[in-house]
Amino acid sequence: MVSGDTSLQPSSGARLARAGKTLMAAVLVLLSGSVLAGNRSAEYWLEKLGPAMNMTSYRGVFVYARGDRVSSMQIAHRYRDGMVEERLVQQDGASGEIVRRGMQVVCVLPAHGRLKLDQVIPSGPFAEAFSNQFMPVSQWYGPEVLGEDRVAGYEAVTLALNARDRFRYSHRLWLEKGSGLLVKGQVRNPQGEVLEHFQFTSLEIRDDLPDSAFRVKSEKNLIERTLEKPQASPVGEKAVGWQLAWQPEGFMPAAAPGSGRGQVLAFSDGLAAFSVFVEAAGDLAMPTGMTRLGATTIYMREVDSPSGPVRVTVVGEVPPVTARKVAESVTINDTFALNREAP
Repeated sequence: MVSGDTSLQPSSGARLARAGKTLMAAVLVLLSGSVLAGNRSAEYWLEKLGPAMNMTSYRGVFVYARGDRVSSMQIAHRYRDGMVEERLVQQDGASGEIVRRGMQVVCVLPAHGRLKLDQVIPSGPFAEAFSNQFMPVSQWYGPEVLGEDRVAGYEAVTLALNARDRFRYSHRLWLEKGSGLLVKGQVRNPQGEVLEHFQFTSLEIRDDLPDSAFRVKSEKNLIERTLEKPQASPVGEKAVGWQLAWQPEGFMPAAAPGSGRGQVLAFSDGLAAFSVFVEAAGDLAMPTGMTRLGATTIYMREVDSPSGPVRVTVVGEVPPVTARKVAESVTINDTFALNREAP
């Protein structure tokens, strides 16, 4: 016989309800952050991202926003027989397309003719440098798994790459869980404001893309022009006629193509990139100082040299303090005039 008042003891139904709530709370905890991402570290996903950028075959449409400018591109990307093939078609404004087969890049722009490149300066998430140099970025950015999301119908893992210094921006990356493909990205300032972003609005990840997806639609009445293959030049090499005394830690020379009337040197830390243009100022007056569009900063200044005024321009997805400090570290030497190509 059980004695005492049992009216204050919870019924079996109440106990079950309370247990259910406790279980639900536990499930919600388990469905957060790293567990959502398969209990994988940020470093794991970054390792997966590098190969995915080149070796995943897909097609789709993505939008790219920079400041108040928004554009959309159609893309087809295939990895076959050890070679990357890619075709980008502009969806807004004037028609244009870019076709890449390995390191051969052809830009078809009706207003400017056809342009054939052997190498391109890294720019944005589809650049060769972005995927090839991605692993060391944890030295310059603090990686963190934020959780899961859904982009263009695919489950994605969200990563934060927080800048470790004031000379670069922070990033958010959304990687498709199965392949590690980058499906959404943001560039953010120290206050967390989104300066630039891109995102797939439609996406098909598939290995059987037809050859027709990588052919230029029309080449009628287009002029073909070939640029010389750029040659790598270490920073400070006197042969280019100018020296760069400073660049942020982690930014290494990525390409050094000649630019007709001057010299260009591109730098990348595996995630961000900027380029330094040095050319004779000539008679054309150009504004100096800072211009910004989204995360892209343009800083221009003029420097006196034995051969006359020289224009130095820094362009890239870096904070204004970085662009200005890089530009102000450029010095011109006597060999600049000798190394300039004729127009």
